[in-house]
Amino acid sequence: MNAFDPAALECLAALADAGSFDRAAQQLSITQSAVSQRLRALETSLGRLLVVRSRPLRLTEPGKVLLRYARQMQALRADISRELGTARAQDERLPIAVNADSLATWVLPALDPVVRAGQRDGFGLELVVDDQDFTHDWLREGAVLGCVSTVAEPLRGCHVSALGTMRYIAVASPAFVEREMPRGLNRANFAKLPWLVFNRKDDMHATWVAQAFGIAEPRLTPRSVPSTEAHARAAVLGWGIGVMPEQMAEHWLDAGELVALHPEVWVDVRLHWHQWKLHAEDMPEPTLRAGALDRIGQALADGARQSLRPPPG
Repeated sequence: MNAFDPAALECLAALADAGSFDRAAQQLSITQSAVSQRLRALETSLGRLLVVRSRPLRLTEPGKVLLRYARQMQALRADISRELGTARAQDERLPIAVNADSLATWVLPALDPVVRAGQRDGFGLELVVDDQDFTHDWLREGAVLGCVSTVAEPLRGCHVSALGTMRYIAVASPAFVEREMPRGLNRANFAKLPWLVFNRKDDMHATWVAQAFGIAEPRLTPRSVPSTEAHARAAVLGWGIGVMPEQMAEHWLDAGELVALHPEVWVDVRLHWHQWKLHAEDMPEPTLRAGALDRIGQALADGARQSLRPPPG
């Protein structure tokens, strides 16, 4: 058997997506036994265990390497089908990972033209959301074909381009300021006040405090609100201090429902777009036009240019 048998790779990708053999079989419209046989043949030909049979199942490191290859083959096949006019919407899957703050501010408007075109072309964009410092892990593990990330160095087989800088500022409601810190936010009270956080990965509030007061690894009192939009709303309601993108805070600041704390202090986060190299030289037909993944990358670059601060240099 060819170690890179397309049917076996399709099974591996389906297992990664579905998390179980029965759901993968349903996704591929084959029997569970067929999925098991194809995976076993793939593992035998490579001499490597690719899937840990747990609940939910998980891929081993060699499995993740092959998954990256399987994702690239899926994207190439979809692009060729689209070029030949044989694409079907259910065959298309183009997963990319973005951070929640970008998704809530500039990513959707940036991708809107691509999605509208995709509705005509059978184009299946799928957005995966994680912290900007962790979206790159999704790309490394083969779960997505591209990502918006703070990581600047490309993986082997990928290319990276700078998108711009997202600026974070600290805000709170006027009522919260009057009630909890009438003399302002300072070194004496910052640790006693609630700080709104997205989840346990979110350290933006600590980064801002460290920069504002020159304190390494400050210990803060977090109040978790695991939604970007709800995070802003919680700040407006006076639940605590929020550190959020200036684009998100702008409306509330203009309306007087939020005030900036120490406006001379901010945290700049540099964002980059990573994608697997899926260009004409990788395809059997060299005259094929630029693929869907390239169009997504270009749309994000255009949107970032309009919404983000320019990258340094």
